[in-house]
Amino acid sequence: MAASQPQPPRGSPPVINFGRLGKDPATRALAVQDIARACRDQGCFQVVNHGISKSAMKEALEVALEFFALPKEHKEKFASLDIQQPIRYDTSSRDGISVARSFLKHYANPLEDWVQFWPEDPPAYRKKMGVYAVEIQRVSMQIMEAILQGLGLGPSYMQEKLENGVQFLALNNYPQFTHRGDDVGLGSHSDYGFITILLQSSPGLEVMHHDDVAWTAIPAISGALHVHVGDNLEVLSNGQLKSLVHRAILDPDEPRISIASIHGLSMDEKVRCAEELISEQHPEMYRGSSFQDFLDFLLSNTKGYKRFVESLKIGRGE
Repeated sequence: MAASQPQPPRGSPPVINFGRLGKDPATRALAVQDIARACRDQGCFQVVNHGISKSAMKEALEVALEFFALPKEHKEKFASLDIQQPIRYDTSSRDGISVARSFLKHYANPLEDWVQFWPEDPPAYRKKMGVYAVEIQRVSMQIMEAILQGLGLGPSYMQEKLENGVQFLALNNYPQFTHRGDDVGLGSHSDYGFITILLQSSPGLEVMHHDDVAWTAIPAISGALHVHVGDNLEVLSNGQLKSLVHRAILDPDEPRISIASIHGLSMDEKVRCAEELISEQHPEMYRGSSFQDFLDFLLSNTKGYKRFVESLKIGRGE
């Protein structure tokens, strides 16, 4: 028998009509099944009809672009090598994966605790990014409810911890590809947290679907949000779900802005495999970890970046 050929990359991830989650129980159950299948098979999906206005998304991208267009001295007020800071600007994250990007990262939930650290210039930044952050936090809770229901844990599982957990916004500014070097803006990695919700101004996100051997480009559908599985969900699900490996490619036609909202538990709250998903047939596969543990990991692994979730596997030889 001839050697099997590598499978071509799968098509774009499914687009979920978010409004179906608020319908009758039968319609909701079908939507939950679709989300569960997407998380299990591909590690990502896109959502439409999520209730966030196009104007709120457009204004968030615009005010992000305005920030990155500021003079260098304005942006460097937030420059720091300390990844523990509540807000940080840099042109390289020194994590081994950043190739060509500048970024602004800050916390956002609850908004009243963090907005004081956000830029006052551009003048509309706090208001417009704040509106978007609150709306994304709302959507994240509904998505997590559906994912947890799909895992058989119930939609209210860890609800209070998630509502009071970390929301971490990462605004990314990618230059236009100039053909003078690598076209990768951000190298392959997976995100810490349960889910990441991404808004992108133009195409550039590429994902490695589970068991695929090639990258799949994610289209920038007007009004849609891209959702992908993070390391926390891989741990909580005891390996039933896998965090999504992804990267960012530079656009040959224009610069690109993306806003990633990463959602997890509070800084010191450890995420462990759900007891309901541990059995004799499916023993516990991962050690528990917190967001602070992840930050500590980054600090101790400035060379040779590796996915944090791999370091949590029980029985892994170090």
